[in-house]
Amino acid sequence: MAVIGSLITIAITASLVNNVVLSQFLGICPFLGVSRKIDSAFGMGMAVIFVITLASAVCGVIYTFVLLPFDLVYLNTIVFILVIAMLVQFVEMFMKKFMPPLYESLGIYLPLITTNCAVLGVALLNVSSEYNVLEGIVNGLATAIGFTVAIVLLAGIREKTEYNDVPESFKGMPMVLLSSALMAIAFVGFSGLRG
Repeated sequence: MAVIGSLITIAITASLVNNVVLSQFLGICPFLGVSRKIDSAFGMGMAVIFVITLASAVCGVIYTFVLLPFDLVYLNTIVFILVIAMLVQFVEMFMKKFMPPLYESLGIYLPLITTNCAVLGVALLNVSSEYNVLEGIVNGLATAIGFTVAIVLLAGIREKTEYNDVPESFKGMPMVLLSSALMAIAFVGFSGLRG
């Protein structure tokens, strides 16, 4: 039971309390760039969920069974970047083949998942927090779910405020940044959930 409780704590902390976008400020580029429409934001979120979860699993296995035993820990960042780049290429090829409209709507932001600091940040956080492979996978999945919740919420706000009567100086990106800031303040309320 203690293991399940620990995994639930990791999941809640990663998705809500330490939201990767709204409290750690990682992954801002796709967060701001793909949040124009809920559909494309959700698609990006699903791609990020797949990549971060799989990257957490693969990086955790490589770190635990290759880098640690052979004392090659200093290579973890380079190895993690290569793993993430490979996974993003796989996702890009899959979406281009099976989901062309979503692939087109994501545009340049899909390949940018490779350089999304949130993906690498989660892999490095798993190592620095000394999570085992299962805890790392749970942390990665929960972090990606938190990213998806944040980007879909922002997309919903942007769709609602797009045609509202706002001062000229607030139209466009200033309104997006203000909305993001208010969301970040709202997510501070989840800090009381910390065990």
